[in-house]
Amino acid sequence: MQRVESEIARLIQEIEYDEVTRLFKMLSGGKRLRAKLILKIAPTHKRAPLLAAIVELIHGASLLHDDVIDEATLRRGAASVNATEGSKTAVMLGDILYSKAFSELVFFERDIAKIISSSVTALSKGEMMDVKMAHTFNTDEEKYLEMLHLKTATLIEAAAHSAAILADKDPLSYALYGRNLGLSFQIIDDILDITSDAATLGKPAMNDFVEGKCTLPYIYLYKVLNEEDKEKLITLHAKDLNEQESAWILEKMQEYKTIEKSFELAQKLSDEAVNNVKNDEQLINILQTMIKRSY
Repeated sequence: MQRVESEIARLIQEIEYDEVTRLFKMLSGGKRLRAKLILKIAPTHKRAPLLAAIVELIHGASLLHDDVIDEATLRRGAASVNATEGSKTAVMLGDILYSKAFSELVFFERDIAKIISSSVTALSKGEMMDVKMAHTFNTDEEKYLEMLHLKTATLIEAAAHSAAILADKDPLSYALYGRNLGLSFQIIDDILDITSDAATLGKPAMNDFVEGKCTLPYIYLYKVLNEEDKEKLITLHAKDLNEQESAWILEKMQEYKTIEKSFELAQKLSDEAVNNVKNDEQLINILQTMIKRSY
């Protein structure tokens, strides 16, 4: 990971603009999940740290644009770039990170360059779907999971897929691992948005629902409520919730065990991923650690 951080620093320095260097420091931190995944799949390949750095720049760019779209004021518990520097600056910084990543990606094999670049197209499509879906109360589980795959899982999938190519491992097995890791990771995040307190989250609890996002626990809840309660849930969608309203939603989720049902899907996806990398203990540990985040 030290080599990855060194590569990231070098790429940022090559942009030759102190303002970009300053702003990028505001994005520092995070799990570096995608980079770690690449290093664990292709630990001895000399270009793995550079590929990991490229993917982290892309991820950073997507977060910048995501925060602008969501009008988020916090990122990892600290003020977001758009909150302190303005949305225009955040968008432009994201564009710089994307373009710098692509300028380095062209030096990799055609297959790898195509996998990573195609994932960015999918990621952007998923972001657009997410925005569109927030306009109304979504009750379609498959539609939500498709959006989740595109917006969140696709870059993780691409990281695992391309790293497997570098390491001469079975690319499709590792791609499926990455896809399922990304999906289960986000489902756990969706659960934590409901069950964790604001101090832990770095943002208000149930913030997803307030922003108009119907994650799996809400979709599952809607399906089991009576007609009167369905209407009540819809009226609470995309609005600031008071304590009584939040408590009602949580009480109903506990009654119908929709959080547990969401966790079961995350566990199922995780188990499927494990079956595709049975001999890779480190990758299995990543999944197990991620699943344990919610309980």
